[in-house]
Amino acid sequence: MKHKPIPQRNILFLQGPPGPFFWLLAQRLEQMGHGIHRINLNGGDQGDWPGEAVNYQGTRRRWVFFVDQYMRDNAITDIMLMGDCRPWHMAAHQMATLREINVHVFEEGYIRPDWVTLEPSGVNGRSSLPRDPQWYRDQARDLPPVPERPTITASFGRRAHDAYWYYHRTFMTQPAFPFYRSHRPGSIVMEGFGWLSMLARRKPMAEKAEATIAALQDVPYFLFPLQLTNDYQIRAHSPFESMVEAVEYVMGSFARRAPANAVLLVKEHPLNFSFRSWAGTLTRFERQFKLAGRVLHIGGGDLESLARGSRGMVTVNSTSATLALRSGVPTMALGTAIYDMPDITHQGKLDDFWSKPQAPDPDTFEAFRRVLHERCMVYGGFASKSAVETLVDSTVERLMSQGPEPLVPMDIVAFG
Repeated sequence: MKHKPIPQRNILFLQGPPGPFFWLLAQRLEQMGHGIHRINLNGGDQGDWPGEAVNYQGTRRRWVFFVDQYMRDNAITDIMLMGDCRPWHMAAHQMATLREINVHVFEEGYIRPDWVTLEPSGVNGRSSLPRDPQWYRDQARDLPPVPERPTITASFGRRAHDAYWYYHRTFMTQPAFPFYRSHRPGSIVMEGFGWLSMLARRKPMAEKAEATIAALQDVPYFLFPLQLTNDYQIRAHSPFESMVEAVEYVMGSFARRAPANAVLLVKEHPLNFSFRSWAGTLTRFERQFKLAGRVLHIGGGDLESLARGSRGMVTVNSTSATLALRSGVPTMALGTAIYDMPDITHQGKLDDFWSKPQAPDPDTFEAFRRVLHERCMVYGGFASKSAVETLVDSTVERLMSQGPEPLVPMDIVAFG
């Protein structure tokens, strides 16, 4: 048979997570012989990408035509992006689909911790994976168990540093990108100060959480981990306009139907950089629903151990639910979640969950985990140098092994 080289790929990088991950991944792929391209939409993108790039300084309306022309002019075969609901990304995604260009979407891991999601076409509510438990059981029959690997190193300080400087550079270079608008609502300046405020509050919040958790001994509680209001999991994949609405809904149901001796433990998101006082919001709803003494609020603590000790977890659609499900803890999802299906999550009403929560079937959840790891999970993280390096290695391995045209090194040949 005649040998022929596998064709080169031309890969366009759009916005990634704050920090160096996309740049380091691009360098690795370029070493393998693939063409690397980048479009910056703001100064934060510029700061995270020290190499050659094109700065888009036009309007959102013209972006569709610009990115389409760019893909044609540069024979783009693949696009890498973080989050598929950002307006700039949605437009590029749709134009890429029209031209049959591969789209690779990164997102925080479906399975926590130590894993990042990398899925073709879309994630979460846009994922092409079915919500049929039997399909997962069938698919998992020939798959190996999920590998046990060392815990990925994570530093809150590193994550905060990357995010702060990304938004700082975005603000300082606004005149150069006059039409750019962030996918996050609110002020970029206030978001930057929010990160600094969160750093200052971490120690006292952790001390309060430790005392609150110690007082929970022998107290039956339900865990409600908060999500970020500006996250598209709330804005696009839930019935709520904000996390405040979700909190009001959950606390109202808890007041009506939860056992009188049960407590609702509300845990703030670890990356909550807003200036909202959740303590004040919860106190207001406590008064409204006459729940004095039955709602506890913490800003720290180990989520996995808290989930394991709870009677059940309520979430909108957070991937933190997988920590509870893995421990066999009943879980109620209020929004669109990839794990929300019979035999895994509670399928009744929230009002019924408090007294008769449905526990996950361990075999079905294990099958679900195996399929996710086989199809769309990569080992690593964003919150430390070693985590990012590991994620680059894992991503390259995944890209080389899956997809209609794997991104293999140029010196490898295929049979023709």
